[in-house]
Amino acid sequence: MVNYMEQLSVTEAEKLKKTIGSLLRQTCILQEKYDPVTLAPIDNEQYEICVRHRPFLESYFEVLGCELVHDGQEHIFRLMGEGAEAEPVSKISTVLILLIKMIYRDKIMGDNLSATVTNLEELREYGKNTNLLTRKLTDAEWNEALSLMKRHQMIEYPGALRDMDDHTPIYLYSTINLYCSSAMIHELLERYREENAGDEAGEETIYQDVDQPLGRD
Repeated sequence: MVNYMEQLSVTEAEKLKKTIGSLLRQTCILQEKYDPVTLAPIDNEQYEICVRHRPFLESYFEVLGCELVHDGQEHIFRLMGEGAEAEPVSKISTVLILLIKMIYRDKIMGDNLSATVTNLEELREYGKNTNLLTRKLTDAEWNEALSLMKRHQMIEYPGALRDMDDHTPIYLYSTINLYCSSAMIHELLERYREENAGDEAGEETIYQDVDQPLGRD
């Protein structure tokens, strides 16, 4: 493997190293992403790196106990297996991922197939209508959930989190389906609705939802 890297140009080797780091950190590499500044769709150079060096990357991650999988339908490379880092997700982050999944599903099933965009106001509205959000979330809770979803390639938003307002566009990636299946939605919806119905007014329940870690199948 070292010999393979030494055969590459300095620039290509550096790009390959950064792509490996991205896969380990964020699990997925998408073919097309939204530019965080302009929010226009652009080709992802790291996807092309995965294409060019796929045999090497497959061997590299196999040593680490992972499997590099290419999904031709979703146009992504993804790490799977026991060696892929699992990230426990808090209850609030899990709820917001559920809401993002519901919004994505509703928009894809609508008239405009390219309108996969939401905002904080719509997220709160979905949370209220589904009884999944029964209190005002803190800035820290929003920041944790949105940062996590961006890191794992579920969403994209422009600029910094501190600059977001109710109508800042949040673009949704189809990779949300990898983390949140339809069957999981129904199961967790009922679970959280029952919990919310049983909570006393104003009581805050926070715990680690380790049953559904990110970064694994």
